[in-house]
Amino acid sequence: MPELKQTPSLADFQHYVAQLEVERGFADQPVLEKCLLLGEETGELFKAVRKSQGIAIDPNSKVGEVGDELADIFIYLCSIANRYEIDLEQAFIAKEEKNKLRCWQK
Repeated sequence: MPELKQTPSLADFQHYVAQLEVERGFADQPVLEKCLLLGEETGELFKAVRKSQGIAIDPNSKVGEVGDELADIFIYLCSIANRYEIDLEQAFIAKEEKNKLRCWQK
């Protein structure tokens, strides 16, 4: 089983997810499937947020915790980035440079 460093960088998380996918047999899943799974996890996050905010949900549905659902989404983001060989840290920095040039309305 792969191990994550004590204080991992974003690149460490991406590498860890890549190793986990190999170990768990998910390394060959196409990016489209990963995107669909990400969408499902996003729906689960919304349901968990609804529950945490006291908004009515189906009492028979399984609802996870917000933190667990966010972690699942993060895993899928890393997985998709890996398939496109995108360094998420560099992508974030580059995007923020673009955002700094935008005019944000309050």
